Amino acid sequence: MLRLLLRFAEPVLRRVRRLRYDDFSIAEYFRSQGARIGSDCRILIRSFGTEPWLIEIGDHVTISVGVTLLTHDGGSWLFTREDPSLQHFGALRIGNNCFIGAGAILMPGVTIGNDCVVGAGSVVTRDVPDRTIVAGVPARPLSSIETYRGKLEAAWRQQKPPGYMAELAPGTAHSAVTIAASKQRHSGTLRAHLGRIFARG
Repeated sequence: MLRLLLRFAEPVLRRVRRLRYDDFSIAEYFRSQGARIGSDCRILIRSFGTEPWLIEIGDHVTISVGVTLLTHDGGSWLFTREDPSLQHFGALRIGNNCFIGAGAILMPGVTIGNDCVVGAGSVVTRDVPDRTIVAGVPARPLSSIETYRGKLEAAWRQQKPPGYMAELAPGTAHSAVTIAASKQRHSGTLRAHLGRIFARG
């Protein structure tokens, strides 16, 4: 009876333990589960699946909401009647300075290079080279990081409110926590400004 109770209590206890973490400190929890995670990461999911020790994440990485990190192939279930021990695993590696968009799925064995963006809803089945933007199902290269940055900067020149986040000097490295705090302080200014730009009339 005690074993049965513990079996059902353990997942609840894991959830309760994760409640004390935020998007910037949850890496501590995943490290305690065996994941290798660099510094200055923002992780908006609360599960690394069943083999967190097969996941390696570099510095300054965002894992957005609804991302799934797969480290095993559950399809081996089809063959367990003939071979009950049959399984297949693959490590996941995400380089430095990457953004993994909302709802993306990273398949077992995939490596995401440095300075990459994985678009929302993408299914990544192959390695992504450094400095590449990928999106789609399956994910395909869309552009280089340089082209993407150029597009973002052009749009931001049109959309940036005067004085927005002026306390953070461009060209200076700031931590993800500092940037998030500044964005929070200026959120009302940004909301009002974007409301005027995108007002429907």
